[in-house]
This record gives sequence, C-alpha cells and structure tokens, in this order.
Amino acid sequence: MKRTLGPWNLLFLGIGCIIGAGIFVRTGNAAALHAGPAVLLSFLVAGVVCALAGLCYAELSSTLPVSGSAYTYSYTTLGEFAAWIMGALLLLEYGLAASVVAVGWSGYVVSLLGDYGVVIPPEYTGAMGHAIMRDGAQLVQNGVPVVGVVNLPAVLVCLVLAVLLVVGVSESAKFNNAIVAIKVSVIVAFIIIGGAIAISNFGELKANWDPFIPAATGKDGEFGWGGILRAASIVFFAYIGFEAVSTAGQEAKNPAKDMPFGLLGSLFVCTLLYILVSVVLTLVVNYKNLNVPDPVAVAVDAFGPQWAWFAKIIKAGAIIGLTSVVLVLMYGQTRIFYTMARDGLLPRVFSTVHKRFQTPYINTILVGAVTALAAGLFDINTLGDMTSVGTLAAFGIVCLSVIWLRATHPDLPRGFRVPFYPVLPALGILSCFALIFTVEQRVLIFFAWFMLAAIILYFVYGMHNSRLARGEDTVDAPEMTELPGPVVD
Repeated sequence: MKRTLGPWNLLFLGIGCIIGAGIFVRTGNAAALHAGPAVLLSFLVAGVVCALAGLCYAELSSTLPVSGSAYTYSYTTLGEFAAWIMGALLLLEYGLAASVVAVGWSGYVVSLLGDYGVVIPPEYTGAMGHAIMRDGAQLVQNGVPVVGVVNLPAVLVCLVLAVLLVVGVSESAKFNNAIVAIKVSVIVAFIIIGGAIAISNFGELKANWDPFIPAATGKDGEFGWGGILRAASIVFFAYIGFEAVSTAGQEAKNPAKDMPFGLLGSLFVCTLLYILVSVVLTLVVNYKNLNVPDPVAVAVDAFGPQWAWFAKIIKAGAIIGLTSVVLVLMYGQTRIFYTMARDGLLPRVFSTVHKRFQTPYINTILVGAVTALAAGLFDINTLGDMTSVGTLAAFGIVCLSVIWLRATHPDLPRGFRVPFYPVLPALGILSCFALIFTVEQRVLIFFAWFMLAAIILYFVYGMHNSRLARGEDTVDAPEMTELPGPVVD
C-alpha cells in the first residue's frame, strides 16, 4: 500500500469512525442507571482504556503485513485457536453492536415520526416483555402498563439493510464523507445550541446536577464511584471504531509519529465532544429520564417548542448516521464470517458467493436474520453490555498479542512501538478485563456460556475442518518471512 496518509488524515479518519452510535444511543442509559451527571467522568475512563488498546493496535498494524483486523492479528501471532476465540468475540462486537444501533435507530425514527403525528403502537417499539419508558416512568395506557412485544422498526431496518448488502450496496468514499459530516455536524450543533440554552438557564437547570455523583444505592454499579466505572463499560460502546485508525498503519507516511497523533488525537477530540454532549444532556434533562434509546432526541425536545425545527433536524441527522453505522457493522460481520469460512473454521456455505451479485449472500442473510431477531426481542441495555464485553475482551487479546510478539519475535521491524513497554500493554489488558467485571452478573454468565459454546464448537468442528488441519495453505495467509506459519493448536 502507498504511504499517503499524514497525521491530520489519520486524525479525521479516527473522528469520523469514532463518532456514531454510542453517543446517540448509550449515553442516556449510562447516566440514568449508573453514573448520573458524572457520566462525563465515565467517558474519560473509557477513553484512557481505548488509548491503551489503540497503541497496541498501532504496533501490530505497523508490524504485520496483513489486512488489519483483530482476527488476522490473532491468527498470525497466537495461532488458530486464538483466532477462533477472536472470531467469536467479534460476533459480539459487530453482530450485536448492529442490533444495539438498530434499537437506537428505532428510537429516533419513532420520535421523529411522532413530531409529524405518525404514532406507532408503543408495544411494537420496544423489547419483548420490557416496560416501555416515557419521562423516566413506565408508559401507562388506559390504566394498563405498556410492555413491549417486538421492536418492529429495528427489525425492519436490519432486514432491509441485509437485502441491500446481498445486492451489493457499498459506501463510496464521497457518500461516507457526507455521512461523517452529518454526524459531526449534528453533534457540534447540539453542543452549541444546547450549551447556550443550558448557560442561559443555568440557575434553573443546575438542580439537575445536584448531586453530581448520586449516592451509591448499595447495588453493584448503581451510582457512586462504582457506578462511574460501570458506566465506563457502557459508554465504551461510543469508542467502537477507533481501531480503524490503527488498521491504516501501512498507509501512514511516518507510522512512528503519525499513528500516535492520529490515535490519541482522535480519542482526545472525541472524548472532549462526548463530555460536552453529556454535560448538555444531563443539564437540560434530569438524568433519571434518560434511560431511552434516543437520549439526544429527548434532550432536543426539552429545548422548548421554539426549537421544534431544530429537533427534527437533529433526529433526521441521527437517523442518517445510524443507518450507515448499522450497514457498516453488518457488512463487517459478514466479512469476518467469510474469512473464517475460507480458513475452514466455519462451514463453506458462509463463503459461498452469489453468482450475480458477487456477495456472500447466505452468510449475509443469516447475519441479517440474527441481527434483526436480537434487535427486535432484546432490550438495548442487555445488547449493549454484551457488545461491550466482547469488544473489551477482544481489545485485551490485542494487547496480549503485542507482548507475545515482542517476546517471540523481538527483531521484527516495527513502524511503531508502544511506548513504556511492557507497562502500557499490561495496563491495557488489566483495564479491559477490569471493565468487563463491572458488568452485571447475568451478562457475564451469558458471556461465559457463549465462550464455552464457542470453544466446544472449535474442537467439534473448526479444529478438524480448518485448512491448516488438512495441511493446506490458508487462502488469505500473510506472506511473511520473519514469522513461521500459524501453529495448529
């Protein structure tokens, strides 16, 4: 690849990839259930953890001449079994993340349609069996509490985008740049106008910050400093996508200088923007009323009727941005399955390409169906926690890969080296897994069973059917002279 990307290119690439679903969707849940107004401190914690993992991504991407993905890095450094585990974790990071964003998309669509008098029955806009919330309390109609049946808009957007992916719709560079501009503009406009309203009405609104850190209730992760850490694992979702900067390491003009600038610079800018958004959110709306999939929509509605036009623009911008995010996440998941199938770790049907559309259509249909099912039936908090756990575990393994590669192949040329080695990679591992254990127990139990099932599936199917086990070269094996081929675990 040509080295054409300078530090500012990498910085803006990172900002465009980072700003997206998390800030539009999960911030409200984190504030309402765990951190209160102190959710801005949670963003600081999550940003530091991402920086540690990002530096490790940068070293791997500047060292290994392979397409940048956590699956490929694990395959090349730790072996086939580690790659299988990473593939399972990426299912949570990409597949379930698409479901989370679809639920958020549904919230903004329902809110925008409501502005025009179009009302979808509320029981068809929420997770099955979960209370439909309005203004911090369960919605009641005719004296009966409303409970969700299925989140129909979320299901529909997943299915429609799956069809588009089968046909072969891809984002052009210009289209992607336009989406990034819309997302960033929406966030900046919300900060400027919402900040002006908050400042001019601060005497009245400051009550929403009293107390800034709500007292701990005694339940794990519910307010207090424990709640701030718990919320950090939730808003961590807002940083998914930053690793796109590290995967551009082979195209950086000067990786040793440009990569840390792009990674840390984009994380700093986005963390600052996230903090400002959370300040506006929790001042304009009491944090107790933010346990919704569309917190920014709730906040702009609170600006007052004179800002109704602005609220519609914000919601429309969020919907456009979130649609793109769902599409990209589903696309990423189908390509991970495609690569694993070509390596023989999944059945060959996952790599079957449609004769006309030239896309892995069976794979894509399955991803679309699973994503739609999860988005339609599960609540956003459960889906988001599962996504965060999978992502944190994947980042922890990436940090471990750096230590492993330094120990086993110290002489490999590295365009970028993690500073203060091995302290920072070790801190990356510890911080990732520390945040995992702030998640509630039911999610950790699910994660344990999920990983156990993945391990069993590897020994039952993957280990015996992989190209490596059959003595064949992997289709996408990296051409490397310094490293031996992946080891059969």
